[in-house]
Amino acid sequence: MSSTAADVVRLLTVRGETLAVAESLTGGMVAAALTAVPGASQAFRGSVTAYATELKRELLAVDGELLAARGAVDAQVAAQMAAGVRTALGADWGIATTGVAGPDPQDGQPVGTVFVAVDGPAGNGGGCADGGKVEALRLNGDRAEIRMESVRSVLALLLRELASEQTGNERAQDTERNGGF
Repeated sequence: MSSTAADVVRLLTVRGETLAVAESLTGGMVAAALTAVPGASQAFRGSVTAYATELKRELLAVDGELLAARGAVDAQVAAQMAAGVRTALGADWGIATTGVAGPDPQDGQPVGTVFVAVDGPAGNGGGCADGGKVEALRLNGDRAEIRMESVRSVLALLLRELASEQTGNERAQDTERNGGF
């Protein structure tokens, strides 16, 4: 069990919020990391492993024209996967992984190209009006190392988003206690 996964589950549980996961290159490893945490059922709704490109469209509502134009390894695809799984599984938060673990390039992208995304409640501090954020990664290593780093990266991204929202809420509460608004 990773400490990042445990921190994610703890924060979500304390907040009474839920999480859904959409995975491609990680093939269920993010869900496995989360469900290894005791008490994960309090926050984890489920996951969709959409390894085949058409499943990203059919199950996660990723735009078919986007997939045709750019392929599955794309920042906007990752964002739509996170939003799509959040909606499909009725969660407060959605996270997603898509990329190329190797051994061969895919969709014109070299091995190690990965996009991780988080989609949360609007105004979560993520800098996007719709509550989403994507990070592009260029990872080194073999297939297993790229997949493990993708898991670590998407959980770290979510943890940062959750922590930044909590910090913002604590600031607002402090301002209210001290007579501000």
